[in-house]
Amino acid sequence: MINARGETVADKPAFRQPFRTWRCLVVADGFYEWQRQDGWKRPFFVHRRDDIPFAFAGLWEHWEKGDQPIYSCTLLTTDANEVLAPIHDRMPVILPRSAYDLWLDPSVHDPKRLEPLLVPFPAEEMEAYPVSRLVNDPGNDVPECIQSIETEDWLPGLSS
Repeated sequence: MINARGETVADKPAFRQPFRTWRCLVVADGFYEWQRQDGWKRPFFVHRRDDIPFAFAGLWEHWEKGDQPIYSCTLLTTDANEVLAPIHDRMPVILPRSAYDLWLDPSVHDPKRLEPLLVPFPAEEMEAYPVSRLVNDPGNDVPECIQSIETEDWLPGLSS
């Protein structure tokens, strides 16, 4: 499972234990979100206005599949802030730097201490803009994936 809802993570059997003991930070400088429009999904790049890297609230887990160890990670989500709401109703939990120590503290097992962190990141610190559909293919790891495009350039049938 890629995402876990912040509102229910402490109670869901799949996430209850990792939420209490196996929390992590997933560092990024931006992420993509897709907006449904007329049967198509329009990609947007979302990042901090100041372009400083940030950390998502994550959970990790380890298990064995035969002789192979499997490590997995999931991101927590919350309601979208004002920047993301026109694009999608949810967004990843982005933790402020001041919350990193608490989130990673292995002695903190009480969900009530962590739940206040699972809120939308301040909209005034974020920006989102449309990008090329190149981002729909994970093999495309090129600068063009985060370049802003004109609104019409994303439409189906066009080259971007």
